[in-house]
Amino acid sequence: MRATLNDRELVAGILIRSFVDNKSVNYIIKQDEKREQRLKHLMEYSFDICNLFGDVFISDDRKACALIVIPDRKKVTVKSILLDIKMALSVTGLSNIKKAISRESAIKKIHPAGPLYYLWFIGVEPSHQGHGIGSKLLNEIIQKGLSENRTICLETSTLKNIPWYEKHGFKIYRELDFGYKLYCMKRP
Repeated sequence: MRATLNDRELVAGILIRSFVDNKSVNYIIKQDEKREQRLKHLMEYSFDICNLFGDVFISDDRKACALIVIPDRKKVTVKSILLDIKMALSVTGLSNIKKAISRESAIKKIHPAGPLYYLWFIGVEPSHQGHGIGSKLLNEIIQKGLSENRTICLETSTLKNIPWYEKHGFKIYRELDFGYKLYCMKRP
């Protein structure tokens, strides 16, 4: 089901716990004494962007969530500019802005052509992983993307997630190297 603004803190919390050790996330977060707070700001920012320009889903049991960006719906607005500035200052820090922008540019350049349903984050409470909650949510996302005739794409830096995505019909179409491997996957 679609998440509401009231679910923002819950969704951010699930994603924080799911991505605390993720290589890709930690690549852009400034690694200092404020790291945990920066991770929280990243997930809140991601929720806000997807709420504006995509979809935010939460499982019926409220233990899993997913953030989707629909790139052709993304617009530059005063609100999106303010969110980007806040993200740059509170997440990446000034020292990582160039690195974050460069990585996002490299990813966008290789996105599949045509309308996309971009799975930015999907997370399950760590204590509830392995019970099918994430698979059920991913299947709903796939159906939604397909119903809109969109290619569903994502990136993962977590090797153990690749077979899970492949089980759901995703294929690796490109690998990027940022000092860690980022596997770009799509499901037509």
